[in-house]
Amino acid sequence: MPEATGAGRVRQGLIVLTLINLFNYLDRFVVPSLLESIKKSELHPSDTQLFSLVPAFTVVYMLAAPVFGPLGDRRARPPLIALGVLIWSVATALGGFARSYATLFLARATVGVGEAAYGTIAPSLLADYYPRQYRGRVFSIFFAAIPVGSALGIQLGGLVDAHFGWRRAFFIVGIPGLLLAALALTLRDPPRGAQDADGGGGGGGSQAPPRVGWSSYAALARNRPYVLTVLGYAAYTFALGGIVTVMPSFLQRIRGLPEIQATFRLGAATVATGLVATLVGGWLGDRLLSRTRQAYLWLSGLATLVAAPLALLALAAAAPAVYWTSIVAAELLLFASTGLINSAIINAVPPATRATAVAVSILAIHLFGDVPSPTIIGVISDASSLARAVLIIPVAVLVAGVIWTYAAWRGERAGGEPTP
Repeated sequence: MPEATGAGRVRQGLIVLTLINLFNYLDRFVVPSLLESIKKSELHPSDTQLFSLVPAFTVVYMLAAPVFGPLGDRRARPPLIALGVLIWSVATALGGFARSYATLFLARATVGVGEAAYGTIAPSLLADYYPRQYRGRVFSIFFAAIPVGSALGIQLGGLVDAHFGWRRAFFIVGIPGLLLAALALTLRDPPRGAQDADGGGGGGGSQAPPRVGWSSYAALARNRPYVLTVLGYAAYTFALGGIVTVMPSFLQRIRGLPEIQATFRLGAATVATGLVATLVGGWLGDRLLSRTRQAYLWLSGLATLVAAPLALLALAAAAPAVYWTSIVAAELLLFASTGLINSAIINAVPPATRATAVAVSILAIHLFGDVPSPTIIGVISDASSLARAVLIIPVAVLVAGVIWTYAAWRGERAGGEPTP
């Protein structure tokens, strides 16, 4: 893969950013595998409180993102990334000391501050390492850390919990962040837009750091390809938030699987499907990009539409062979979109405001996505049953597929307008 900006340093940047992203999601998703043990602990949370621990982080994450986004467009990016890694890692470890639900809730919320710095700034930095035509693959490598890190968090959390208790799981996943923060300081910070001399993404060439104000947000609101991509991403995130947070409990309560078996099998399936599908999706998206500028959206939309009935079957089928096969097939199709959609967001906006655009997308996808979904599922579960509550997940998958497919179709008809 060609690299136009100091090949060795650029490759190092991709490796470091991907490694940090792996721990980003490992720290974030260690919680779902610990929920049943936390429920049985001296903290005694209700299901609504229990399934709100992930949104506790996410609410702060999405609110802090618009703060770090403009900073990432104006200031040196590696120090901001290092600060974010340090904050979330310390907060994760401190969760193991919680003696009440309120203190655990506060610790998880603080994780969101650190991860907001990283989540908004890292994609804009990565886009300045590689040109447009390779970003599908590059972002697929970077975002492969989402399913892999999430699954490892579930697996590691369940394993440590079973042998040493849920508190030590927080210690083990938080401490490595100290080293990662130091690695972040070694990253190169190239000029913004250095890889966009062709004008891709709505702006080209290296640009001076802008003054980000209300006009920047208004421009994003008028950017219809960006808005549609983010709306679909919100529905997609709603579904994934429910899957990752609730599925371990669903498999234990409804399917009767032991904790280690449920977390290990789900984690293994997510690692395998996430890694393969994300990488293949990015490669295929770049291959088709020369034929249509809507390649990323077409692939994401159609794959997600097919995933919807498979997700329903995974939740409704009682036979293990059927629901495990459906889980694997649905995850393959869902994770194929991960790198593609994030590349589409980056390519849809000018280089000088990419961190801000990512920040706004983070706010939107979490505000309407995985912040409400676990809590909504928890409330429905308390009022009815968990088996019924999870049926909202395939509906969200279907909505995401419809929006992205429409965005791709609309982009084809628009012809000359700037599209992702």
